[in-house]
Amino acid sequence: MTSLTPTVSDKVEILALVETALSWDVDSPALPAVKDALDMARQFTDYGLIVADDLQTQIFSFPADSDLCISAQATLGEASRRLHLKPLAQSAAPRSAAHRAQNLARLVQALNRTISEVGREQARTRPMQAPQRE
Repeated sequence: MTSLTPTVSDKVEILALVETALSWDVDSPALPAVKDALDMARQFTDYGLIVADDLQTQIFSFPADSDLCISAQATLGEASRRLHLKPLAQSAAPRSAAHRAQNLARLVQALNRTISEVGREQARTRPMQAPQRE
């Protein structure tokens, strides 16, 4: 039986890749290999799809007109647009591949930031439970 969830790198590895991609100077002639940039873009896409799905599920517990929900929906809208772009070909220009990876890296940051904000708000508004007696 095959897994329905795509295999993705763990969050720590993805965040390290995000930092690497964002450190590239796309105006420099020293760009990463197209294959490397496109591989990062694929990993960011796989990870982003999972995080976006989790975020979509988590915001259902908030009123649709709350600032948090409106902000999360804006992030999800951008995620929907960027995560469903046709992948670039291996023959893409190095600068194009680097730009794609950087844009997806920024999206991963935004998704992680938003899901953290939602989690903090859920923890803040969760009713306090009385200690259970034995």
